[in-house]
Order: sequence, then C-alpha cells, then structure tokens
Amino acid sequence: LTHRLQSGNGLLSDGKFLHVRCCAHILNLIVKKGLELGSSLLVKIRESVKYVKASDSRKDSFATCVESAGIESSAGLSLDVDTRWNSTYEMLVRALKFRKAFDNLHLYDRNYKCLPSEEEWNRGEKIRDFLKPFSTITTYFSGVNYPTASVYFMLVWKIELLLRRYARCKDNEIRLMAVDMQSKFAKYWDEYSLILAMAAVLDPRIKLHILKEAYHKLDPRTSEKKVEVVRKSLELLYK
Repeated sequence: LTHRLQSGNGLLSDGKFLHVRCCAHILNLIVKKGLELGSSLLVKIRESVKYVKASDSRKDSFATCVESAGIESSAGLSLDVDTRWNSTYEMLVRALKFRKAFDNLHLYDRNYKCLPSEEEWNRGEKIRDFLKPFSTITTYFSGVNYPTASVYFMLVWKIELLLRRYARCKDNEIRLMAVDMQSKFAKYWDEYSLILAMAAVLDPRIKLHILKEAYHKLDPRTSEKKVEVVRKSLELLYK
C-alpha cells in the first residue's frame, strides 16, 4: 500500500508515518493474554450467566437468591463479547457482586452445576483488582466524542509501568499474568508509535519535557536518544 501511494502523489515523510496500529486492539490482545490465567473461572461465570438468563423461571429463582443474600445492585448480570476484553472484565465484576447469590442458587437448584469454586472466586477478585486500571485506559482509547491522540503516549507508558510493577509482585498468579501480558506488550509496543508520541508533544501539558521524564523512568540509558528521535521526526514532518 505504501509503495502504491508513493507512486502517485507521494506521502508525507516518504510514508514513514502511514501505519499506526489500533491502540484499543493491541490493549485487547495484551489483556486477553493475561486473562488466560482465569480461563476456568471465566468459563464457569459465562455458563452461570447463560444458565440464569435461559428462562424467566430461572431469573425469578436467581432474584430470590439475590434477595436472600442481601445483595443490592442496580446492575444485573452481563455476558461478554469475544472481541472486547472489557466486556469480559465487566462480566467478571458483576458476577463477583452476586457471588453469594450463585452460592445460594447452587443449594436451591440441583440443575445448576457450573458454580466456581472458592479458590476460583478468590482468583477472580485478584484479576478484577489487577485489571481495573486497564479498563479505565481502554475507555480513554475508545473515546469517540473527544480527541484521543494526545493521551496515547502517557497511557501506553502507564501500561508498561503497571506491567513492570505487577511482574515483580509477591502474588504468584498475578505475577504470571503480568509476565504473559509483558510478552504481548513487547511484541506490539516495544517502540512507541512516533506519530502518536508527537501528538503528545503538541499537548501543552506534556511537550518534550514530560516525554523525556517518562522515558527516563523506564530506562535512563536510552531516554535522551528516544526523545531526540521524536524531536527529529517532528522537524521532518514540519518541513
């Protein structure tokens, strides 16, 4: 595609900035890699939600279980969509609110056979807490009513910092999840997108100074070089 466009009217900077990866899609791939740790729990939650929603009588039975458990929530259960990891996160968050209700349903309905174990529920709570900031970042990336280009750099930087921190935590399960996610991060974001880093520089709250500080926090040895690449790219695009 770059070659075809170049043969016509030409591209800015010889097509250097033509290809920009979809940030929301990459984050989806990264988090889905981490969610593999809780796959057995998520399967059981998914089947549990399907079971409850299968008929009106089951919905009524579950409502009785919710009431007996003393749970008050305006949001009900939700099913996830394969292509959106944050829908899986939302499904997990809502199911955890109704944890006691599912326990009651298991006692009340003998046909309900996909109740997560105590260990799986506990793992789900860890995953929920771990993924909460990633859910917030996904919301920023997916915004349609406000510009997102200038927030890209700092959000990707925050993701890398979070993964580094969790990859050193004492909880073995969370550490394994973070390490798996780091492998995906390295594949797609080993080098931050230049064109979107430039968008951050044009944000008066950030400029080159904040980029330099951010790069320095990740690796002091390469921060100056990375900032220089962004600066030269800005000059090239301007010319």
